[in-house]
Amino acid sequence: MSSSNYRNNKAMIDKFRKDLMAELGEIKDIDRKIMTRAVNDGLARIKKNTPVGLHPNPVTFTVKNGKEAGTVVSFKVSNQRTGGFLRESWRKTPTVKATDGTQAELTNTADYASYWNDGHRIVTKIGGPTKGFVKGTHELEKTVSYVNKRMVALFKAEIERIDMKYDK
Repeated sequence: MSSSNYRNNKAMIDKFRKDLMAELGEIKDIDRKIMTRAVNDGLARIKKNTPVGLHPNPVTFTVKNGKEAGTVVSFKVSNQRTGGFLRESWRKTPTVKATDGTQAELTNTADYASYWNDGHRIVTKIGGPTKGFVKGTHELEKTVSYVNKRMVALFKAEIERIDMKYDK
């Protein structure tokens, strides 16, 4: 074997190893990158779909108890408020490696978030009979489905990007 063939072969093998290690380095963190992006997209989606309560001005209500029962009361407020605590309470946990892959979570710290998402019964007094049921929005489940689809699309796009970069 001539020394020039040896040098050429060694150079090509070294280049191949270098390219392979670079590609493996990109693939190594692909799951974390995709999970973070998909869950962040899901967070934006669920925040957008979470309603914000609008408090009317003037405020009007009917007195229920006491000697004024049945009287309609109305007054204007100087600084009209808008709700949004439920929307502001959505958070994403950091993306971490777990034993079975990579994980991140969407959470809501508002104490009534589960009632909004899952629905709840209507009771007029403690221990009283059920008067009805408010259907839940199931927005969290819809967002999980959205995140799963988003991860598939992002994964395909990332693999194609890496293939284009290294397959030349």
